[in-house]
Amino acid sequence: MIHFFTEDTSFDPSILSSVPSWISSATNDEGFNLENLNFIFCSDAFLLQINQEYLQHDYFTDIITFDNSEISHVIEGDIFISIPRVEENAQSLQITFLHELLRVIIHGVLHLLGYDDKDDNSKSFMRKMEDKYLDLYFNDFHKT
Repeated sequence: MIHFFTEDTSFDPSILSSVPSWISSATNDEGFNLENLNFIFCSDAFLLQINQEYLQHDYFTDIITFDNSEISHVIEGDIFISIPRVEENAQSLQITFLHELLRVIIHGVLHLLGYDDKDDNSKSFMRKMEDKYLDLYFNDFHKT
């Protein structure tokens, strides 16, 4: 159901062992069936190439989400995450790398659930949803 891959990075996704259960819980909570979700952790250069090739955007970003589902309320997708962007964001926000990575992960999942962040109101609501599911992770799924 959930797969982790790396491209052009030394990031070790084994730190994310509880993420599949967390994501399954979140998608079930939203009334979706999780079929297949790929997380591809990569370098800035790799994600920039994806951004240029598929979205015709010529800038760095922390995440790109592709919805591959053809059926309503079914999750099938690919989420590309730039590890250097997450590291930089975590430093500038003065939070842990794990916390920022989880925020970016759930952000991508929320896009697959139909949430967007195209205007200030939707950005604010999406941030509230990120916080809701981050709380779920740290309360119910985080292993210390």
